Amino acid sequence: MIRFEPRANPGPVLTYGVPVIAAAIAILLAAIPLALADAPIIKAYGLMISGAFGSVFSISEMLTRATPLILTGLAAAIAFRAKLWNIGAEGQLYMGAMAAVAIGSGVIDGPSWIMIPVVMIAGMVAGALMLIGPTLMKTRLGVDEVVTTLLLNFIVLLFVQMMLEGALKDPMSMGWPQSEPIIDSAVFPPLIERMRVHFGLIIALVSAIALAVFVKRTVWGFEIRAVGENAAAAKFAGISVTKTMILVAALSGGLAGLAGVAEVAGTRGYLATDLSPGYGYAGIVVAMLARLSPVGVIASALFVASVFVGADSMSRAIGVSSYLADLIVAIALLCVLIGGFLTRFTVHFDRKTAG
Repeated sequence: MIRFEPRANPGPVLTYGVPVIAAAIAILLAAIPLALADAPIIKAYGLMISGAFGSVFSISEMLTRATPLILTGLAAAIAFRAKLWNIGAEGQLYMGAMAAVAIGSGVIDGPSWIMIPVVMIAGMVAGALMLIGPTLMKTRLGVDEVVTTLLLNFIVLLFVQMMLEGALKDPMSMGWPQSEPIIDSAVFPPLIERMRVHFGLIIALVSAIALAVFVKRTVWGFEIRAVGENAAAAKFAGISVTKTMILVAALSGGLAGLAGVAEVAGTRGYLATDLSPGYGYAGIVVAMLARLSPVGVIASALFVASVFVGADSMSRAIGVSSYLADLIVAIALLCVLIGGFLTRFTVHFDRKTAG
């Protein structure tokens, strides 16, 4: 007979060690599909490491990939902490990117110290509005936000496609569905000359630290944690659950929208339908690997980004599918979920005695 007992105090070793162990197990288990593909396992791992960390260019690409993952991971982390299941970060990212392009492609002009904050605010507001609607439907009408936010992803993508064929279409794109480029004063400056890593990384890191302080050290952060732990008890204590959820929606959607701004103003320079390879969905994995810790999101985003960039490099070198990266990330998530359960509960195997 198996019996589970809650742990009174898991301790820092279990709390912080589980994600590290999960990542290590996931990488080790990746050797199985590599072996099935007849790939040289040691060489494949070496190529993954060198592809993500072997040069300044590799590190730059890894950090560029990590930037939107940090922001969408933060978006998922703050929402999930309040039990607001935001599955719509992908749509919020695209709305933020579209708002940034609409404002930053020449509607207004000014120096960088004006234009960069303007496009950031526009993207954050657009992303926040995308989540506030489903949140009000949840709090007022009891509508499942998992369904509404997920379906809004597809609606937003279709809307973006329509806009790229219409009002936002670049007349110089030779028929390719993309927006006009953002003006130079609205572009995020690069952090390393002739590399793609840009100022958005600094914004992402500052956002993670600020969110950690906000959640741990402010009254609003306490209210968010209280609502997430027990909404009924929080309401009985005088906390407005609706207002708290709207605040969480604004923060979560705004961070996802900011990820879209970082992609168009920092990496691409314009909006296209292939802007995101799934950063909004990957952000959920990042948040879960970090166990909803804003600072932990930085580490988990770097891990996920290094796996993706390293797997791409390995795939080109030895002809193994780059989908191995998705497999590693998925295994890591499963290991974290199992480890999180074992962190909260002690497993006892009771021998059945004869009566």
